Amino acid sequence: MVEAKEDEAVKALEELRAQTNTDGRGVQLVKVGNSYQFATRGEHAKLVASFVKEELVGEMTKPQLETLTIVAYRGPVSKTELEQIRGVNCSLILRNLMIRGLVEEVESNVPTGRDLSVQNGLGALVRRYQVTHEFVRHLGLSGVEALPDYAPLSKHELLEEVAKIASANASAMHAAAQDEGGELSAGQTEGKAV
Repeated sequence: MVEAKEDEAVKALEELRAQTNTDGRGVQLVKVGNSYQFATRGEHAKLVASFVKEELVGEMTKPQLETLTIVAYRGPVSKTELEQIRGVNCSLILRNLMIRGLVEEVESNVPTGRDLSVQNGLGALVRRYQVTHEFVRHLGLSGVEALPDYAPLSKHELLEEVAKIASANASAMHAAAQDEGGELSAGQTEGKAV
């Protein structure tokens, strides 16, 4: 990744470590074996833990619960599809659900039939979100298929119609961009309600 000799990299890391491992800094560069990692300084651990704890153990908001429900019943689901269903940007909500360990990001180049980017040739690799094993374990289920009314809700015809409309809109955007001589990448449609 970095075009430097190992001894040069170690020397640079040790210099950075000396600079950051002084009083008054919020972080320090920690060395374990041949590995380096930035970490919170010990004297700041309680303060950082209180912020992290608030995000992890606070009550979930209604939008978080809605998003988690969609991911559980429709996952793996792309961010575009999720935002089309909810009608709003879900970036921050997805981040918080991932911090809580309830949702994880998976990459795949295999279309689900609902995936806009793959259907429209906008990119081979698509980010999708699914619930974690921790989520399923916490509920005491053997899998997401054991969720109440999973079969009818995971294949609900209204949601399939929303996905078809979104796919048609994305196709139109892609065609318009090509007519103008431009190219759309998967990332340009990802994150926007199309």
